[in-house]
Parts: sequence; C-alpha cells; structure tokens
Amino acid sequence: MKYRLARVNEVLKRELGDLVRREITFPAQLVTIQQVDVTPDLKHAHVFVSIIGPQADQHASMAKLHDARIQLQNELSKRVVLKFTPQLHFKLDQAAERGDRILNILSDLEIPEEADPEGAEPDDTAPHDR
Repeated sequence: MKYRLARVNEVLKRELGDLVRREITFPAQLVTIQQVDVTPDLKHAHVFVSIIGPQADQHASMAKLHDARIQLQNELSKRVVLKFTPQLHFKLDQAAERGDRILNILSDLEIPEEADPEGAEPDDTAPHDR
C-alpha cells in the first residue's frame, strides 16, 4: 500500500507542477512543487510549494494558488484517474531557506585549520639522535 501512495504522490507532483507552470502566473520569481503527500484515503493532498522571491511576493503567490485550487483540482481530475480527486491543501515549504541559512551560519564560523601531519615539512632545528 505504501508503494502505491508513493506512486500517486509522484504522479500528482508531476502533474501539479506542470499545471502550475502553464496555467498560473506568479509575482514571485520561481514557484515549484516540492512534494505532495496524499492521505491514505486519497481525499486530501498536502502540496508543499517552494517560492523564491521577496516575502510579499511569496504571500501573493500562495494567495493565487489558494484562489486557483478548484481549477487545479478540476484539471487534475482530467489528467489523473483516481477513485477520488484529492482536495489540495497548499503549504509553503521553507526547507530551502532553512538550508541556506544553515550554510550561511557554517560559512561564518571561523574554524582553525589543522596542520596536515603527512604534508608537514620536517623541522631542521630539532636535534637529531645519533
């Protein structure tokens, strides 16, 4: 059963991504469908959307998605044949921003470089045992 849900998730992600790209124009620079999680009864689908752009554009893009939800569900029912066409619930996916923030924090850390024991040159000033 889990394998079937994974296939349904991928099909819905692909088809929704295509619909969103073709049917809706957004104020944000880039809007992509990152993940779709369908409930086991196939009645609800949580759609995680990544939006690149200023925060005002992100909110406007999410509002546009919510307004077009019924139209997207109708188009999706024509493209994907399921027992039920799931009701779409759009959620802003901020994983990319969190990852970018973590990378910025890591790059700001000042980590001292360790000496390479294999590549270190011998110290000629040390006395030699004879």
